[in-house]
Amino acid sequence: YTFSELFGLEVPLTGATADMYFDRISDCLGKAEYHPRALFDRFGIEMLATTEGALDPLNHHAAIASSDWSGRVVTTYRPDEVTDPEHETFAANLEQFAVLSGCDVSTWAGYLEAHHVRRAVFRNHGAVATDHGVPVPQTADLCPQECEALFDKVYKGQADAKDAALFRAQMLTEMARMSVEDGMTMQIHPGSLRNHNRRVFTRLGRDKGYDIPRQVDFVGGLAPLLNAVGDVPGLKIVVFTLDEATYSRELAPLAGAYPALFIGPAWWFFDSPDGIRRQHEAVIETAGFYNTVGFNDDTRAFPSLPARHDMARRVDCAFLAERVADHRMTETEAHDLAFALTLGLPRRTYCIAGAQTCAL
Repeated sequence: YTFSELFGLEVPLTGATADMYFDRISDCLGKAEYHPRALFDRFGIEMLATTEGALDPLNHHAAIASSDWSGRVVTTYRPDEVTDPEHETFAANLEQFAVLSGCDVSTWAGYLEAHHVRRAVFRNHGAVATDHGVPVPQTADLCPQECEALFDKVYKGQADAKDAALFRAQMLTEMARMSVEDGMTMQIHPGSLRNHNRRVFTRLGRDKGYDIPRQVDFVGGLAPLLNAVGDVPGLKIVVFTLDEATYSRELAPLAGAYPALFIGPAWWFFDSPDGIRRQHEAVIETAGFYNTVGFNDDTRAFPSLPARHDMARRVDCAFLAERVADHRMTETEAHDLAFALTLGLPRRTYCIAGAQTCAL
């Protein structure tokens, strides 16, 4: 799709045509109409969200905001580097966190205040959501005294693996409470065993293609968080998963039970026609359409955006068409749902088009 629609390449990509592909794409990328902002307008993008860590100064977002361009590009708050005690530079990260926030992060209260400060900065740069990458969806709801004692161990570098896991669990609940206060949608991406190949990690560092799906427990893991804030009006917690076995057994019933919980689209390994179809089959019967968030893309390949949305819409419409043919819904209902899955639900989830769609 991208080769054909964006670059006008109609012949199959083979060893014999590879040089022609390279030359055509190189020539196109040198033209003004293929510059990122031109493609942004050509693609009809309503909003594009990047993801930055809590320590990012957001200079690029400031530059966009100060330019005369009208495209909407916002940031997303991802605090993993200062909420995971097992991060290899965690101690140094906390020092920088203190500098950026102007808070004393040596205390539990000061550390939480630093998150409030940084979240506000991200909000000022357009952020409507937070994102949290955790090994498993484990949450906790400790009393203040327990939190202070745990943070003291973490801050002093005395936390063991069990302490680190408990701290990550508590911080998910704290982030949810902060979302209640500031209105940012909370996204949780669990279930990936990161940096599985230790040799590659030691030699090249993080994010080199060795992240592997793992089994997770949402029912037990999310219970403390959901019992704390799962019924709060207006809160939106979007959960993604790489453990497909949890779709119908855990996520669909949980999303039906807790108003704050929504099921994110098929993610990463399963962001494909078959993966999206499997999720629909497993989730919709129990959770319904309106406990999902429609399709939000998660690509780092900017030119692929139209192809991925086209793919998702075709899968959605094929799924709806079958239900019309089986007399399980009317054609009018299918049209309404096609719009909801494409635009209505994403706009509602991230509150990007006013109160009317936020309350869809």
